[in-house]
Amino acid sequence: MANDNFLTTPDGKDNTVNPSVRWSSILIPITAILYGFAIRLGIFNVPHPNLSPGIGNIDLYVISALLLLIGIWQLIANYDHQAATTIRLFTYQITFGLFLIFISGFTSPFALAWVVIMSGPEAYQNSKAFFASAVLFLFIIFIGAFTAGGGSAGAISYSIVAILTIGYTGWTITKTQLTNSVNKDEIVTSKTKESLQRDQFLTIINNLSDAVISTDIDGTIRVYNAASLNLLDTNTSLNGRNISEILPVTNDRHEPVNLFREIKKSKTIVERDDLTHTFSDGEEMRLEVTYSPIRKDFQQATQSKAYDGYIVIARDITKSKTLAEERDEFISVISHELRTPITVAEGTISNVQLMMDRPKTTPKMLKDGVNMAHDQIMFLANMVNELSALSRAERGVGGESEIIDVTELAHQMISEYSNEANKRGLHLDLDLAPKIGKVETSRAYIEELLQNLIANGIKYTKKGGVKFIIDKKDGKINFAVKDTGIGIGKSDIDKVFDKFYRSEDYRTRETGGTGLGLYVAAKLAHKMGTKIVLSSRLNIGSKFSFELPEYTKTELK
Repeated sequence: MANDNFLTTPDGKDNTVNPSVRWSSILIPITAILYGFAIRLGIFNVPHPNLSPGIGNIDLYVISALLLLIGIWQLIANYDHQAATTIRLFTYQITFGLFLIFISGFTSPFALAWVVIMSGPEAYQNSKAFFASAVLFLFIIFIGAFTAGGGSAGAISYSIVAILTIGYTGWTITKTQLTNSVNKDEIVTSKTKESLQRDQFLTIINNLSDAVISTDIDGTIRVYNAASLNLLDTNTSLNGRNISEILPVTNDRHEPVNLFREIKKSKTIVERDDLTHTFSDGEEMRLEVTYSPIRKDFQQATQSKAYDGYIVIARDITKSKTLAEERDEFISVISHELRTPITVAEGTISNVQLMMDRPKTTPKMLKDGVNMAHDQIMFLANMVNELSALSRAERGVGGESEIIDVTELAHQMISEYSNEANKRGLHLDLDLAPKIGKVETSRAYIEELLQNLIANGIKYTKKGGVKFIIDKKDGKINFAVKDTGIGIGKSDIDKVFDKFYRSEDYRTRETGGTGLGLYVAAKLAHKMGTKIVLSSRLNIGSKFSFELPEYTKTELK
């Protein structure tokens, strides 16, 4: 919608009306009127046949009044209606033409004011209006030429030359104005297109999950996206700061690395994943950084002076790096753990095969060899089972919840491990609170968890026994496995749930094991929404416990 300062032209463009054009509409008439009165009073001696001394001529008053009224109209008028604007401009031109014919003459300085008036339609409307204004000017030219000098050839020629000179000047200025207007439109269009492209580019960059930072040739940050602030965990502007200042990093040998110095060395795209950024609270973030120079001219790619700056893309790879390192560690440890029992089992079976061909071999010798090989194979089987349980827990297999009767579950666990405890000369007792109720969780997870804890208690207890305790308090059912075994030292309590960790205590080493049992138990507890609590003293025993909410929903009958 148009307003006081804008017009909508036929080509759909909005033109701003220059304030100087508005004010000239009133200043030119005022000056012209004063000039006309000065001529009539004889202050200026202007040769013109239509002029007469004195101020009694009615034409001066009428034309002056019209000029003044139209000038005021031009000054205060709105330019939002093209038809009204056109009528107003042509009325203004006709009145000013009468002023030139009957008062000042075409040889006066005010003939030049026609240049401004004639260019008005081109500025406000279009080319057709300009040509109409030019035709009107020619018409006024001929009227002035034939009325000047009483129609003498010399006066007419003089007026025509002066008028044509002014007309040509007006035409030249107007065409220059038109050319400038076209160039201005092209510049505005170009800037608008460039701004749109820039906005689209910034929208794309800001929606990237990777941090994108652009610096100048000195490493000072000029442009960055929202992900850069997320990566650095800050809301502070990065503009004007050096890339090395906001992103201090170290390499994999924990040596400080000046990032900008490394960036300056680059001639092409460089990718690095060995950098670490440390936050003020000590937390470390592993980074993958890609950087490259921004070139002015592709043909001058090898010249450092052709660089406009640098682009840096950074990504947090802490999780993926940690997973990769854990995977490599897992493969290394499991290979080592598997190699020993396989080697022992293979060597023992080979010895049994050799002894079978010797006449002095006794059945006891063969039995001892087979038993040793069997123990190693059982160790491998236990490791495979634990790895399988770990894999199921990691993938969420068997995690479907169901309603479990705790009393039934407790008796099932005691039944499974009573024989093993008896073989070791241990007591396996059940301390079960009355009306213990039910829990809602994964049966596979809770059974695997309790089996690990009970088996672990039996394994590390040489005398006394293991007690499976279940009680209820404040809507929570607490499961605990307490033994009278060797216990765990304070230095090991925080590590026993780590993967493949085994205490250096010689008594622990005597029992063998993979170091996966308690790690798997902790994983399963986490999957069930709980946590294992450990209390232990050396040579006194250990207690592992966890709790689950009691199932209290009323069953439908």
